[in-house]
Amino acid sequence: MLEAISSALSLPAPECVTLAGEGALPSCYAVTELAAASVGAAALAVRQLIAAQGGPAAEVVVDRRLASLWFGWSLHPVGWERPPLWDPVAGDYPTADGWIRLHTNALHHRDAALAVLGTPVERAAVARAVAAWRGAELEAAVVAQGGCAAMMRSSAEWAAHEQGRAVAAEPLVAQAGQAGSFNVGWAATPSRPLAGLKVLDLTRVLAGPVATRFLAGYGADVLRIDAPDWSEPGVIPEVTLGKRCARLDLRLAQDRAVFEELLGQADVLVHGYRREALERLGFGEAARRRLNPGLVDVALDAYGWTGPLSGRRGFDSLVQMSAGIAQRGMQWQGAAKPVPLPVQALDHATGYLVAAAAVRGLLYRLQEGRATQARLSLARTALLLEQMSPPLGAAAEPALAAFGDADLAPGLEQTAWGAARRLAPPVRIEGAAMAWDRPASELGSAPPRW
Repeated sequence: MLEAISSALSLPAPECVTLAGEGALPSCYAVTELAAASVGAAALAVRQLIAAQGGPAAEVVVDRRLASLWFGWSLHPVGWERPPLWDPVAGDYPTADGWIRLHTNALHHRDAALAVLGTPVERAAVARAVAAWRGAELEAAVVAQGGCAAMMRSSAEWAAHEQGRAVAAEPLVAQAGQAGSFNVGWAATPSRPLAGLKVLDLTRVLAGPVATRFLAGYGADVLRIDAPDWSEPGVIPEVTLGKRCARLDLRLAQDRAVFEELLGQADVLVHGYRREALERLGFGEAARRRLNPGLVDVALDAYGWTGPLSGRRGFDSLVQMSAGIAQRGMQWQGAAKPVPLPVQALDHATGYLVAAAAVRGLLYRLQEGRATQARLSLARTALLLEQMSPPLGAAAEPALAAFGDADLAPGLEQTAWGAARRLAPPVRIEGAAMAWDRPASELGSAPPRW
């Protein structure tokens, strides 16, 4: 799988990457292989960047076990508890003809689903209402209302669906570039290869924040920007490691001016806004390139960049339902309800691929004077996992051993919520330790400036 990812990113053959560790996450899919390969690809891109900066040809070692664990929770609180991950209404519900998943963690998404169903915030009432709907009709109604839902399809149904066919025709990483004249260097060292780089993070929840967390681990200055009213308490302690987090309202003239200045000075932009949302705000592709001709611009979405569902709101758990993953898991376990992956692997893997694409863009800028754009999607990562996994009934790898203190890095991380332990890094690049300069922090806890 690492070879396929490396090829998609135009990275060198992965012979210099050593895989260590034993065991695998329990799944009919090659989730641990995906974890190790995506982490390894991001590290391989950093290794290539180190060499391009005159550093040594370093060895890369990926710990398959730790990579798998990082696909779950890397943060382990000491004396406090993480906020709940899921809203009380979120989850899988039987419909008149199958199953559907409602994603309601954002208040406006929950309001949209409840408006369609005509129910209060009460799970039993939601279940009764959902049972009267056919899955495709409810999915369409919730999406039309501005919410997020996905009926369960099989892999075959998704492959035959117009969107499934569109995603299958897309590359794993779509890259484009153009020549330019701009500052290509930064104040890096082989031990901190991304030091001096400014990364502007306009992403939410998991995939994008995982990418920028990785970049921060090798020294990048990551500034995350959120709207004044946005919150995702269940994941913030997990994904803000190494970053500064600020708020701006891009509908206000003074905040737009600040954002334009930040964007003009950034080396990398990672964003997960829907394409039309940025266009409406006046920060579409042409505007971004005009403000910063040398920008490495990396975008991700849920359902792909072409086809009838391109631009649809979506999340890892919804794509798993749409693309056949939850149905195949259900079949594998002989279960009576959808069985998702043991972790949100599409989010995490896509996040590391986004990080690799960003570093690859920096290499293009450094070596060829090219400004680049890259696009990735959860749905395309799901197809990679589908293609690279064993058939149902194949012998499973031994399970990962139980989590223990040996999996944790030494010392305490003094987060905004209290002390915590963090997993040891999942990858080692010889001479360039993955380490973070800042603990996890609250959204809006820093000013919007470099």
